[in-house]
Amino acid sequence: MADKEPQQPEELPIVLVHRLPSFKIPSDPSFRDQLRSQFHMLDPHESPEPYDSFLARHAPFIRVLMTIGPSPISAEFLERLPVLELIVATSAGLNHIDLPACWSRGIVVTNASLAFAEDVADCAVGLLIDVLRRISAADRFVRGRLWPVKENYPLGFKLGGKRVGIVGLGSIGSEVAKRLLAFGCTIAYTSRNKKQSVSFPFYANVRDLAANSDVLVLCCALTKETYHMINKDVMVALGKDGVIINVGRGSLINEKELVQCLVGGDMGGAGLDVYENEPNVPKELFGLDNVVLSPHCAVMTPESFEALDQLIVINLKAFFSNKPLVSVVSKE
Repeated sequence: MADKEPQQPEELPIVLVHRLPSFKIPSDPSFRDQLRSQFHMLDPHESPEPYDSFLARHAPFIRVLMTIGPSPISAEFLERLPVLELIVATSAGLNHIDLPACWSRGIVVTNASLAFAEDVADCAVGLLIDVLRRISAADRFVRGRLWPVKENYPLGFKLGGKRVGIVGLGSIGSEVAKRLLAFGCTIAYTSRNKKQSVSFPFYANVRDLAANSDVLVLCCALTKETYHMINKDVMVALGKDGVIINVGRGSLINEKELVQCLVGGDMGGAGLDVYENEPNVPKELFGLDNVVLSPHCAVMTPESFEALDQLIVINLKAFFSNKPLVSVVSKE
């Protein structure tokens, strides 16, 4: 009986790595090894071949793309990938991806919101408590040795009982709501559409939400529709004691008008993790004790990145196994 021919190893499914040259695949070696053991990771920036010819040569076989950070994906770029079916994004925000172009082609997009939701929500609540109770300002007061001199420190404000309006009740906004309910806050929200599974009061526009809130927490995506959605009219509706927390994107807020309101005493305070022109922050905010600033670090925990690694692998394996994807970006 003739010997059987040796069985060829099965080819690994192809995944295109889309990144700016300055961005790298997440640096955990075990994660990189896990990806490369299960998928053929095509990274044009690791090839000596010119980018355009590399992409053109592989394009007929690329059904999945993993985009690293805010690497732009335009309609023109998508035209170069005729059989693309899935984009796995490693960020929660998607303003760098032309979503309408994806959806017109039937391309599914997943993002990192599910992996980042809990830690971003923790940061949002932390910023809010800090603004209301003046924790960072109190720390500066003590370190500056002002306590023996001034003796009395200004009163803070209670979190419990505050009316909190959440702008964008997705995975992150839902986690914010869960935490603030435990503090005794009341929750309302605005979103692209009313969510049938949610009992919180819904407002069709952000100005009406602001008029019925003490605090606005911004968790939504940055799109053409949400750009500068928080303007002076919204801030005035929120009121002189109102507080804005932003863990979404800086350009959700008209930053010049925010600065004017804060400096002019027309708002109670703000907790900001994101800005319009990062890493540049308006210098007028530096001297305000009712403003807490952080350097776009709401997701920056090892647990978040571990969860992201797991989410990426889950979605890649699910796609090539014809199983349901998770953290899919909705058109609604």
